[in-house]
Amino acid sequence: MMTSNQLMFVILSVVIVIFSILTVTSRRILRAAVYLLFVLISTCGLYFMLNYQFLAAVQLALYAGGIVVLIIFSILLTSHINQKFEPISWKKTFFSIIAVIAGAILCITTILNYEFSANEVVAKSVDMKVIGNSLLSYGNDGYALPFELISILLLAAMIASIVIAKKSMKIEKK
Repeated sequence: MMTSNQLMFVILSVVIVIFSILTVTSRRILRAAVYLLFVLISTCGLYFMLNYQFLAAVQLALYAGGIVVLIIFSILLTSHINQKFEPISWKKTFFSIIAVIAGAILCITTILNYEFSANEVVAKSVDMKVIGNSLLSYGNDGYALPFELISILLLAAMIASIVIAKKSMKIEKK
């Protein structure tokens, strides 16, 4: 018999897997962005199940709320709302399947070979000062460096998408 936590984990996992596949296989770019939103919200649900409320809030506010909205605005601003990607060739599909199988084998063997053990560490109390210092820290428990790297990556992605959109608009005008 499954407990309610196990049932929620299965539901969230199935939603993540299905919408992840839909995100990368959708030929319409706006639909792919919406599917990505569902994946990020379901991931937030997993964080809440693990009692990582702060990480769940960051996931919901920053990724689901900020990044996906930014992606959707980028799509709408570049007038590619109805853009349909060309069908994928059989070569790309074949090599993608090989990469997925290799990645799955690597993940499964790593998980099966790792010896998980129970941990008796007492949970830290939620203190705003500790959270604030962690957000501003570059040390072991700091979050500033990952956020900075992600912001640079997103900026580069935005610039690249705008350049690609402008090039394709020039080609269409000719």
